Formats: sequence, structure tokens, C-alpha cells
Amino acid sequence: MAKKKSQIDGHWRITSMTLWDQDFVDEDVPGYIEFTRDGLGEFQFGYVRCGIDWRNTDRDGKQSVEFSFDGMDEMTPTSGRGWAVVKSNILDGMIYFHQGDESGFTATREKQS
Repeated sequence: MAKKKSQIDGHWRITSMTLWDQDFVDEDVPGYIEFTRDGLGEFQFGYVRCGIDWRNTDRDGKQSVEFSFDGMDEMTPTSGRGWAVVKSNILDGMIYFHQGDESGFTATREKQS
């Protein structure tokens, strides 16, 4: 089901992560997280690629997103959850792998062509 347009919609370039350096984030493709209007999306950094299911929410009065994800970390199935807050054209959040690592991330909105 399509959702109304939000500040979250779109393609965001991951510019930093607290657990991994940028060389790892951009190892296979430039790291990104994407939210589509149908409430789905995906992210990829390093060799981690996952589909996401997301919802709009608020954190401390700021527009935010909460999401769950599942996909692959190289050849290993992986899943987890995350959240992020929109601050202008910056997305700041956390990714939590089920029974695994967690990392903060920052992303900037990429212009659509």
C-alpha cells in the first residue's frame, strides 16, 4: 500500500558508520539506504545487502523512521532493525543486527535524476 510522501522517501548515501570505516562501507558499491513510498526499501554497505520494511514515526518531535531488515552479509543470512531521524538533508540513525553488531550511521540525501 502506497504511503503519503514523507521526508524519509528517497535514496540516501551512507557517509559514515561508527563501527566500520568508509572504505568498508563503499567496498562493493557506494553505501546507501533507500526508502520507497510503498513502505519498503533496501540498504547496502560493504557486502551487506538487505531489504527493509519501514514506518514513519517521531523521535523527540523530529520526523523519523523505524525499520526492520533481512538479507545477506556476504553468503550468510542476516536480519535486524534500525531507526533514523531526519535533520534537514541528513539522516542520523542506528542499525542493529539480530544477535550481532550494531552501528550508528549518517547519510545524506542524493538528488534523483
